[in-house]
Amino acid sequence: MPGNADLGTFGSESNDDAADVPAEATVCTVATQTETFQRCRSGFYPCPRSYPRADREFEYMAFYRTAPTSAITHYASVEERTLERASEAGSDRARMDSEDWADLIEPFSDEREVVVFQFGDLLALADPVVNDRTGVRGAWYHTVGDLRAVTSLSGLSERAEQTP
Repeated sequence: MPGNADLGTFGSESNDDAADVPAEATVCTVATQTETFQRCRSGFYPCPRSYPRADREFEYMAFYRTAPTSAITHYASVEERTLERASEAGSDRARMDSEDWADLIEPFSDEREVVVFQFGDLLALADPVVNDRTGVRGAWYHTVGDLRAVTSLSGLSERAEQTP
């Protein structure tokens, strides 16, 4: 899949991978189903508090989309991290509402606390990193330069540290 062909379907996502993002910037890549990627487009990604990525430091988050592309297509700068509780869903101080919890957390975890990563604009990779193996499981840690240098998940897996 040359180029990021699905970019035009996301209206406000007109930002291409910015050359001013340093190649050495740290990245955490995560798998996102359709519902989760929709929230990433809205500027946030929730992570159960017990997941190792909740505490790990990195500057950007990249998104392996399970459908429709089965590829890493976008990444975004992490602007803020906040702890939220299910009991606060929909409150003035919470980013997540009860629908977010039902769609994004409850099918996968019994946890009632999440770290919400809030992003800058999504940046589209000029050439997505395509799935040529079994996809992304857990979190993969690498650099922006790694994302730009590879064309497939197997290439990225050789450069990335992987955690559950």
